Amino acid sequence: MVSESLVHACAGGAGGLVAMTATYPLMAISTRAAVDRSRKPGESLVQALRTVLEKEGVLGLYDGLGSSLLGIGVSNFVYYFFFEAARDFILTSKRLTRSTTAALGTLTTLESIVAGLLAGSATAIISNPIWVVNTRQTVRTSQQTSAAPVLRRLSFLATLRSIVEKDGVRALWKGIGPALVLVTNPVLQYTAFEQLKTWVLASRAARGHASLRDWDHFWLGALSKLISTSITYPQIVIKARQQAISNEAGRPQKANVWTAMTDVVHEEGLGGLYRGISSKLLQSILTAAILFASKERIYQITKTLLAK
Repeated sequence: MVSESLVHACAGGAGGLVAMTATYPLMAISTRAAVDRSRKPGESLVQALRTVLEKEGVLGLYDGLGSSLLGIGVSNFVYYFFFEAARDFILTSKRLTRSTTAALGTLTTLESIVAGLLAGSATAIISNPIWVVNTRQTVRTSQQTSAAPVLRRLSFLATLRSIVEKDGVRALWKGIGPALVLVTNPVLQYTAFEQLKTWVLASRAARGHASLRDWDHFWLGALSKLISTSITYPQIVIKARQQAISNEAGRPQKANVWTAMTDVVHEEGLGGLYRGISSKLLQSILTAAILFASKERIYQITKTLLAK
């Protein structure tokens, strides 16, 4: 018998692949904007898109897609596996104490946060090397000068080998500090999603309709991601910058997230912490909406197939 946690993990991983493939150009533009200090913080999405197309063509929008798909697949698989395992453990414990909410199969806000923190921490530690490679692949071409020769696009393994040879194995965990701080992003997202879903189900149950449609998962996912990304975007900028810098670049790593953030504000103003936020919000909201809708559909299909 396949465990519920594993089914959720597989569905989440597959849903993540669908969502990332659909929205990757927006993610690439956002990452470049966050790292490139030469760009104005207020540069529009259309301007950023035109710049990439003029310099690198359509392929420039998909630099690092392979590592991104690997990263999102692994991240979602690990997150859903640990989240559902923690959720099952909490609900089992509550049933033993005959808790009223356990009968509904729902978590309280605090319980959702605890489960999210555990799942998010495991995800950040396991997937960080993949995102370091992805960030290097995404920003490598954009950091060239106009007179520089065009760099050969490196594969995931070639980029990974280059990082280890130049910077050492520890470089694969650059940005882990901000990444762990960013555990609050999926915690906020999934907590908001779970609580909004519980509220919608309760409202519909009172009217005799206790189920959610694909569209419900879409807009609930979009709304929950809007909330979480708006709050945590400065940490996303810091993480991207730390992961993009090679030890050979001559720029020292900041001691901690707070120091890095204050330095950005001092050098670039408050707007420096929000470089690329428009494309990031659009990408994150669409990704989350597609993810939740496709994940739920894949989960239901998988459960049906396993029941046969």
